[in-house]
Amino acid sequence: MALMETPPAELGWQAVDFNLPGVDGKNYSLANARGENGLLVMFICNHCPYVQRTLDKIIETAAELKKHDIGTIGISANDVVAYPEDNFENMKKLAAAKKFPFPYVIDETQVTAKTYDAVCTPDFFGFDKNMKLQYRGRVDELLAAMIEVAKTGKVSAKQYNSMGCNIKWAA
Repeated sequence: MALMETPPAELGWQAVDFNLPGVDGKNYSLANARGENGLLVMFICNHCPYVQRTLDKIIETAAELKKHDIGTIGISANDVVAYPEDNFENMKKLAAAKKFPFPYVIDETQVTAKTYDAVCTPDFFGFDKNMKLQYRGRVDELLAAMIEVAKTGKVSAKQYNSMGCNIKWAA
């Protein structure tokens, strides 16, 4: 497990749509994942110790963002052959056990992760109401940053690169 750090945020790029199956049996896209004031796209997984360590904070943050009409979606893109802890059945179990307040979806082809240039778990992408990137940073600053995005459309505070396990790319 290699520690990775996200690159500096290139703010302002348009969110790219996806259509991914969720653990609840529904498919999710930008249209049905977003809130009126924006969307937090998170690349997470079951087995990563960095995700495990911050998962309760991620869940609390997602629940709070919902109050500000910001949607949240968790995307798992790891190679499930090499990392069976991250397979769809185990995703269902984790989401149910932790009562995720957001859709948890699988990116089996890894196309969405590659399109977003996700590099690690967790990797957070905060989009404004126009689906333009305004935040890419750590979970600690995430709530305040996304509330500011909901109110003003931008983040004024410094953004610190997220760190975590590298995404497990399929061979």
